[in-house]
Amino acid sequence: MTITTKAHYIQLRPHGELPELTQLEPFMAIAVIDDDSDEMWRWDVARHLVTSGCRFLLAWGKECESWRDAFDDAADEAFDYDDVAPEQSVMATAHDDEDLDEVFWFARHRASHPALRFSDVVILHVAARGRPDELLEQFADA
Repeated sequence: MTITTKAHYIQLRPHGELPELTQLEPFMAIAVIDDDSDEMWRWDVARHLVTSGCRFLLAWGKECESWRDAFDDAADEAFDYDDVAPEQSVMATAHDDEDLDEVFWFARHRASHPALRFSDVVILHVAARGRPDELLEQFADA
C-alpha cells in the first residue's frame, strides 16, 4: 500500500530562506540532510515545519537525531506542551543506521499517522547543491 501520492522536492541551503509550505498542510516531510547546520537554524526550520503543517518528519543524514529532537521540541512548543487532538499530533523519526532507499520505502509504504493520511510528501534536501531529479526518482522507485 502506497501512502503518499505526490512528492515535492525543496532544496534548503543551510541558513537559507524557509519555503512557504502551508498550501500542502497536512504533509509528511523527509529531511535529507547532506550539509552541517547549527542548532539555532535547525530549531528555526523545525518550528517552521510544524507551523506550516508538517505532521510527520523522517530525518536522514547528518545529525538526523538532532533534527528529530528539534522537531519534537518544536511540536511541543507549538501546542504549549499540552495534549493535542489526534489530527494535530506530530511524529518524528530518525534514520541514522538506514540507507536512504529504506527511508523512502518506509515513507511510501509503512509510515502512518494516528489520524491523518498524507497525500503530499516534501523531500526537504538540506544541501548547498541540489539533487532534485535524483532524489525524486529514488523516492518514486522506493
